[in-house]
Amino acid sequence: MSSVDDVLSGLDPEQREVAEAVRGPVCVLAGAGTGKTRAITHRIAYAVRSGVVDAPSVLAVTFTTRAAGELRQRLRALGAPGVQARTFHAAALRQLTYFWPRVIGGEAPSVIESKLPVLAEACRRLRRSSERSELRDIAAEVEWAKVTQIGPEDYVAAAAKHHRNPPAPPEEVARVYEAYERIRRERHLVDFETILELTAAVMTEHQEVAAQIRQQYRYFVVDEYQDVNPLQKLLLDTWLGGRDDVCVVGDPNQTIYSFTGATPRYLTGFSVEHPDAKVIKLVRDYRSTPQVVDLANLVIAKGRSPHRLELVAQRPDGPRPAFHEYDDEPAEAAGVARAIRKLLDQHVPSREIAVLFRTNAQSEAYEEALSKAEIPYVLRGAERFFDRPEVRQAVVLLRGAARSVSGEPLASEVHHILAGIGLTPAPPGGGRAREKWESLKALADLAEDMAAEGADLPGFVTELERRAAEQHAPPVEGVTLASLHAAKGLEWDAVFLVGLTDGMIPIIFAETPEQIEEERRLLYVGVTRARRHLSLSWALSRAPGGRRSRRPSRFLDGLTGRVASAPRTVTATRERRQVAAPVSCRICAKTLVTAAEQKLGRCASCPADYDEALLESLKAWRTATAKEAKIPPYVVFTDVTLQAIAERAPTSEQELLSIAGIGRVKLDRYGEAVLSLCRSAGS
Repeated sequence: MSSVDDVLSGLDPEQREVAEAVRGPVCVLAGAGTGKTRAITHRIAYAVRSGVVDAPSVLAVTFTTRAAGELRQRLRALGAPGVQARTFHAAALRQLTYFWPRVIGGEAPSVIESKLPVLAEACRRLRRSSERSELRDIAAEVEWAKVTQIGPEDYVAAAAKHHRNPPAPPEEVARVYEAYERIRRERHLVDFETILELTAAVMTEHQEVAAQIRQQYRYFVVDEYQDVNPLQKLLLDTWLGGRDDVCVVGDPNQTIYSFTGATPRYLTGFSVEHPDAKVIKLVRDYRSTPQVVDLANLVIAKGRSPHRLELVAQRPDGPRPAFHEYDDEPAEAAGVARAIRKLLDQHVPSREIAVLFRTNAQSEAYEEALSKAEIPYVLRGAERFFDRPEVRQAVVLLRGAARSVSGEPLASEVHHILAGIGLTPAPPGGGRAREKWESLKALADLAEDMAAEGADLPGFVTELERRAAEQHAPPVEGVTLASLHAAKGLEWDAVFLVGLTDGMIPIIFAETPEQIEEERRLLYVGVTRARRHLSLSWALSRAPGGRRSRRPSRFLDGLTGRVASAPRTVTATRERRQVAAPVSCRICAKTLVTAAEQKLGRCASCPADYDEALLESLKAWRTATAKEAKIPPYVVFTDVTLQAIAERAPTSEQELLSIAGIGRVKLDRYGEAVLSLCRSAGS
């Protein structure tokens, strides 16, 4: 075994500082591509091998099963195999299941893998029909409420306070939430949020349990700390029990899950909570070229966050990021497909190319364009690799074959077995058949890699089972299509950021300054996924021949001066932008930045002057209109739009249309009623 000091070799000065800070509290602010996992695994290994802590006393928690598996794998390689690396939920469930018979009695509750069946039952009990898409959105609201410790009785007020956009009226969501909790308790079930809550409660109410857990775990490391929610923080504090031997790692620039209840304030306020904390910044970016890093820094620098990290590129130069403007969405998708074909012709592997978009609904155009170009693709965030029917079937067959000794080499035996369920020498044309073939080919390629290392079939099956448990899928040949949220934590040689228009990023529902800033960070995450090639594009209209009324995302303002190979000329882009002049505050004349400010026509800090009675009348009218149409009130008009109407008190259609967010459709549908209320208020 290598010496203890060998654990520190190969680290840069900041990473080494992290590794040598073996006692907490420690806060590591780690930018994208700066080697944070390397730094914290070397820190744990150095602490274990130098005798600071025993490996079983370390609990490293992260957010995904795959990330936890990667931590364990790296720690084994560094000579610290006994460290516990788990997700919050896995660690809590393990403890809850162990102590349940002793302190509560009876059989431990069953875990709900998905809230949807129970929510569907709740809706049936309430005699309420809900489509699957709405159930998914309600599930997200229930999860947000539970992680922020908000019960059904407080949901309506909390949703309004936090500017939530629920899929149904808040009162309806609260009723479904209450019924869901009732059914869950009746059936002795726990969901992921309840697991954390109950574990913290058992430790709080049973001191002998707390003492045993704290005796076991004395040394904590928390990855992705910017994504911790209040419930996870409650459990972490309960685990710590007043101790401070904790190291947290995160990037304030990559806070993109606030809508789920996650908050960066625990990361940015760590040194306030722990005044003697050691704070170390990792800013050397080993992932991306200087050109990509420069753009990432510019995107985040235009924001308002005081906690941003400025990256310093360590790689050689590469091509400049390209900005492309298209007439419509199909043209954009076709242009991206052509650019991907060029990269493939330059021998960039398809698995090293990604197309990233703001919403999953945008993927359809790119699926169609890539299929037409006969380019294989993989949808990330859809069905997980080891859950695919062909993969499950293959694992069953391989497991059965491993029970007997054939003497055949691993690679040829696996190819022979997989040929029986669809693996052919050449891939089929496309569609589902191509997806199935790519899955089987990924298994065959993994077998060839392991055969080169001397593995046999039983060893290969064991590796597959480990990977399935950790959701560590082998690389599948194909261009990745994914949302920006699903892409976090991943990287590719070439990234195409598409659909970058105002209303998409920032998404139209983002109205508060905090929500706008989170959308900016989401774009930053997209930019920093690229190692070398980066393309950013947008379309001026949805369909061919449509009105070209869209504008590029405001986050790109001032960044698109160097347009490479754009389908439209730079001059045309600049001329079009001159038409869309910046909006100024009608009170102080300052340029307005956020959508909410532009809608109000004033800065958020400038004084508002409006008729309160008119605003109340508008709200009452909106409630009645929404109820009659059976739609959420915000679909009629958002609170910010009603505020803008009350402040402007328009008396003509033209004045009403001048308010941002009110178009011809809303004017035709609601204009007469709104103008009538405004005229009545002014008389």
